[in-house]
Amino acid sequence: MDSKKKRKNTALWISIGAIFLIILLLVWLTMADLWGDTDVAAAIMPF
Repeated sequence: MDSKKKRKNTALWISIGAIFLIILLLVWLTMADLWGDTDVAAAIMPF
């Protein structure tokens, strides 16, 4: 395989993986927020 093509293919898969992980993170944080299971919400709540 040509090295340019291999590098381009690798960069494509890294980009796809990064986008997938960002989507999973957003879904995870959204679900945690909906279930009220976040430390951030506890820190914002006044005493």
